[in-house]
Amino acid sequence: MRTVKINVYTIVDHPNPEKCFEWIRDNWHDLNDHSVNEFVNSLEELQKKIGGSLDYAISAFPDRGEFIKLKGYDKDALHQLDENECPLTGFIWDYDIIKALKDGNLKAALKSLHADTEYIYSDKGLLEFCEANEYEFLESGKQY
Repeated sequence: MRTVKINVYTIVDHPNPEKCFEWIRDNWHDLNDHSVNEFVNSLEELQKKIGGSLDYAISAFPDRGEFIKLKGYDKDALHQLDENECPLTGFIWDYDIIKALKDGNLKAALKSLHADTEYIYSDKGLLEFCEANEYEFLESGKQY
């Protein structure tokens, strides 16, 4: 038997946090899946409230194949919704989606989702995430 000593760091104490950020970005591809799921839930709840037909393909990151199509919905029912109250699911995506549809620009809602993902994968976002979850890393940057 032998004992091996390894150094384990928090991301704040790591000698090169960029190695940790790089490792996370290369290995944790689902950090914002919860936002995508909440976004989809808001879309589906909106369609239940205002009717019409809904079709979509959505990703946390911008993708050429992404779209949201909501056709034949009740415009009066839409305008009765107060986006500031987040009346669909209680998540911020309610606001973004209702506002975007009222403005006739559902792509704006997608841009908001993508901006959220961009923040989560930014150095600042990853730092907050790792600190909140007390993750530790090896000198190589890999999670311990």
